[in-house]
Amino acid sequence: MAPSSRARLSIDLDALAHNYHAIAAEAAGAETAPVVKADGYGLSAGPIARRLWAEGARTFFVARLAEGEALRRELDHRAARILVLDGFTAECGPRLCASGLMPVLNSVEQVAAAIAFAAGLDAPLPCALQADTGMNRQGLAPGQAQALAGSGGLAGLTVDLVMSHLGSGAIPDHPRNRQQLAAFREIRALFPAAQASLAASAGAFLGPDYRFDLVRPGISLYGGGPTERPDPRLRAVARLEAPILDIRQLSAGDYVGYGTTIQTDHATRVALVGAGYADGVIRASRRSGQAWAAGALRRLYIVDMDLTVVDLGDGEAAPGDMVELLGPHALLDDLAHAAGSIAHECLVRLSSRAQRIYLGSETTQTA
Repeated sequence: MAPSSRARLSIDLDALAHNYHAIAAEAAGAETAPVVKADGYGLSAGPIARRLWAEGARTFFVARLAEGEALRRELDHRAARILVLDGFTAECGPRLCASGLMPVLNSVEQVAAAIAFAAGLDAPLPCALQADTGMNRQGLAPGQAQALAGSGGLAGLTVDLVMSHLGSGAIPDHPRNRQQLAAFREIRALFPAAQASLAASAGAFLGPDYRFDLVRPGISLYGGGPTERPDPRLRAVARLEAPILDIRQLSAGDYVGYGTTIQTDHATRVALVGAGYADGVIRASRRSGQAWAAGALRRLYIVDMDLTVVDLGDGEAAPGDMVELLGPHALLDDLAHAAGSIAHECLVRLSSRAQRIYLGSETTQTA
């Protein structure tokens, strides 16, 4: 395919900076520590983290050890604190130390492995402890955290941060949030010298009770609303556009694409757009999903591997015109809802096939 007909993914670093400051204002008094796991939610962690550093971020979270090592290289000389959510095994200890990464310990076994490794070091090993306050995913049970705090069972470790994760933060009035908050307060009291963190993107918008010392925004940095709906306080960071390859006239009752599940109910014109699920447009978003074409939001008929068919209706368009499949008009949370998914999945599925364009400097601070 010629370069002129290639899809393009624009990543707006100025919008990213805007979102960072919007979240920081919402969580005033707490440190705002970006989550850049999964390669910056699919948008490339290096440029993302360098711009966030320029905006004032000093602590970053990744999921995997290899992500932390890569981020340390991308940040070069910058003295960022980088935490690895996966935790600790004996084999990873030397690599964590070599790259100056901090493990988040999630189980008694990980704590024991970290203590054993720290015994051979000249100084205590900095770490974070994650407690499970009701999400039933990663983290020490409250009783386990209490036992470690009360028995001196953290010899050789320096606990810099104690953290947990809200399971229902996107539903502000859900009673589970208050239950987890109460449980976390009890655990936080066991480690008074450590920073405390409960809130990720959704929790950062729940009010001062949930802020503690540090918030960990992820999806909202990239434009996803804290309640899984578009939020006017946040801007779209990713914009996926693809060219119209052809325009076809369909009659009422015509089938579109494979099989017989998609059928027109009226005569219309459709645009064949040069991007599909190989580019990250989730196939399940057909029918109720929308793209921005010819100056309006227009229905998706089908999403194939390389093509998406969009109902143009009476819109004026021509081959070569660009259609926005994701961006400031075709909003991330709306696409996720149409696909029966969440904004996180829509972003991390964006592939490398589209031409990537970074808008805004990696180092310019916004006013």
